[in-house]
Order: sequence, then C-alpha cells, then structure tokens
Amino acid sequence: MIVEICEMGMLIAFGCSWPFNIAKSLREKTTAGKSILFEVFIEIGYILGIIGKIWDGEFVSVPTPFYFVDAIMVAVDMMLYYRNWKLDQARSRCA
Repeated sequence: MIVEICEMGMLIAFGCSWPFNIAKSLREKTTAGKSILFEVFIEIGYILGIIGKIWDGEFVSVPTPFYFVDAIMVAVDMMLYYRNWKLDQARSRCA
C-alpha cells in the first residue's frame, strides 16, 4: 500500500508541473528553452509505466489513471512544441 501511495504522490507531483509547462508553451509561442527530446523520454517513461501496470495485472490500481493523465499532458505539450516550431520557422522566414 505504501508503494502505491508513494507512486501516486510522484505522479501527482510530476502532473502538477505539466499544466504550467503547457501554459508557457501557449503563452510564449516559441520553442526557445524547450527540449522535445526531453519530452519524448518523459512520454516513453509514462508509457512504460502504463505497460508495467498492465503487465503486472495492476491496471485497475490507484496510480494507473495518473499515468494516463500525465502522458496526455506531455502529449499536449509535444503538440504545442511542433506548433511553436512552425511559428518559429515562419518568423525566421519573415525576418
């Protein structure tokens, strides 16, 4: 039980940071200071966590939904990265 509580706490702590990152991506409209490679590795980690839960038969355990929520937020930020990359490219062509 303590392992699930700690895992859920970790996922909540990580999950609390993603809305700020998404808001920054929306507000700044640039990829400056962002790393898509970092986000890809984070996304892989969440996906592996989900696979691990399924593999262990713990798919219905308490922390599992937090993996999905966090993975969705990272995916949203990755989509914003590509939108902002296109905006950066358009700005550089105009300059």
